[in-house]
Amino acid sequence: MGIDLPVIWALIIAFSLAMYVVMDGFDLGIGLLFPFVEPGEKRDIMMNTVAPVWDGNETWLVMGGAGLLAAFPIAYAVILPALYFPLLVMLAGLILRGVAFEFRFKADEAHRPIWDKAFAGGSYAATYCQGLALGAFIEGFRVEDGAFAGGPFDWLTPFSVFTGFGLLAAYALLGGTWLIMKTEGDLHRRMVSLGRPLTLILLAAIGAVSLWTPLAHPEIAARWFSLPNLFYFSPVPLLVLAATWGLLRSLKGETPDATPFLLTLGLLFLGYSGLAISLWPNIVPPDISIREAAGPPESLGFTLVGALLIIPVILAYTAWAYWVFRGKVKAGEHYH
Repeated sequence: MGIDLPVIWALIIAFSLAMYVVMDGFDLGIGLLFPFVEPGEKRDIMMNTVAPVWDGNETWLVMGGAGLLAAFPIAYAVILPALYFPLLVMLAGLILRGVAFEFRFKADEAHRPIWDKAFAGGSYAATYCQGLALGAFIEGFRVEDGAFAGGPFDWLTPFSVFTGFGLLAAYALLGGTWLIMKTEGDLHRRMVSLGRPLTLILLAAIGAVSLWTPLAHPEIAARWFSLPNLFYFSPVPLLVLAATWGLLRSLKGETPDATPFLLTLGLLFLGYSGLAISLWPNIVPPDISIREAAGPPESLGFTLVGALLIIPVILAYTAWAYWVFRGKVKAGEHYH
């Protein structure tokens, strides 16, 4: 039996995007929470929790995009034109928050509020546009002769608008639980108090998307409720409720630490697995499969060698960075 290169590359891209959601999700979430924390020392601590690692988190987004181009050129040629506007705004938001991150530490007290607003604004723009793109991707694209045949604003639908807000709640909760794990004192307590309503908002968003998706897309409903997919999917809602219950319970503890963050990661993983079950084996909804979109076997094999060499390196230096800068971040402390 030969190596199934399209499946391997689909798993690599899915893994890269999952790593991006986890790592840049809490990074973006910190920016989303900026307006809910008073200016000054607390915001300094929030940024210091990610100062050593934030610029490496987006490596996985580059990895996913480059992998899509290398392994599935037809999918790349359809998805990029279909989502030009939200992706361009997302990149502009990421650039704005990156500039604000660096300039904020160098600004004087008079100008620091400007960079605070830029950091928060870039985080909101990038996150919301990612949610728009996700919603548009789930709804699918019009394709003719292997090319996108829709209009420039096909991505703008009630469903994609809603998923944008849902992702804001998800990243805000991820950022809040990261800060619960990394801070103490008043900021820690503030994040605990924000964590409870954010958890309920995210649960409501997950429930709404779970109902909306099969009702609006009969092909997804057929995939959910057909065998054997029904057996794969049926545990997901129960696990979502269990993770939410555990998260709310952990936030009621005396000093919640890493548990809320891990349970939030579990919620996002369950949502991600539900998306995979809904769309597999299509890489361009509604009906272009990974095999139809895959490049020549020679290209897949050649690029796979590079991916298998570089991914362990990325994982190693990422794990090392997080290990070196583990522990709580306290007021007045800075990474150099």
